[in-house]
Amino acid sequence: MGNIPAVTDAAFDADVLKSDKPVLVDFWAEWCGPCRQVAPILDEINTAHGDKLTFLKMNVDENPVTPSNYRVTGIPTLAVFQNGEIVKTIVGAKPKGALLKELEAFIG
Repeated sequence: MGNIPAVTDAAFDADVLKSDKPVLVDFWAEWCGPCRQVAPILDEINTAHGDKLTFLKMNVDENPVTPSNYRVTGIPTLAVFQNGEIVKTIVGAKPKGALLKELEAFIG
């Protein structure tokens, strides 16, 4: 799905928590319609702003530990991590304009 790399439970600490720039993690699943709806929008935002914000996808069915640790109960959930902490959470599919507004602090 798209041009956003996947992150696993095993790589989460290194790829997300220890990243030197903010990381948006898209918690998603194959069977989730709204997840498929938001995927191309995230691809577009990643293409335009990937230099300021790292975009990663985590399949919650294949990687159950991390979503459980962060109490991800609904998908899609977009979580922005900065300095090892969640600083923003967006739950549900949103149109591009709404996502850009939510992410403004990170992408300028």
